[in-house]
Amino acid sequence: MKSYRKELWFETKKRREFINITPLIEECVRESGIKEGLLLCNAMHITSSVFINDDEPGLHKDFENFLEKLAPEKPYDQYYHNTYEDNADAHLKRTIMGREVVVAITDGKLDFGPWEQIFYGEFDGRRKKRVLVKIIGE
Repeated sequence: MKSYRKELWFETKKRREFINITPLIEECVRESGIKEGLLLCNAMHITSSVFINDDEPGLHKDFENFLEKLAPEKPYDQYYHNTYEDNADAHLKRTIMGREVVVAITDGKLDFGPWEQIFYGEFDGRRKKRVLVKIIGE
């Protein structure tokens, strides 16, 4: 069995952003040379997320609105965590959206359903953060 590992780095301009990272992940699959296996992609920070969904701007705005209703950024003093930081909402948003995705690799390609894409979700941006890509298989 072969193994491949790569870290992708992101630094967003805004506090919250959704970035389609599917092309970067597809490049990792090509670099790995693995034709049949599994890919794990996970955020390596507790205020960011990796998830699968459709790449549709209206849906991304719906995610933003939904998450802001569940865990509003302000007022900062509504959170116990925010005694020395202002990012408690980002921790909660990450928990809702998830840490990682696992995708099958078949014939050297991501084995997606219709419209599926991989996204990096940032909830406390404007600083460098990592995403791990780990692929195992033959």
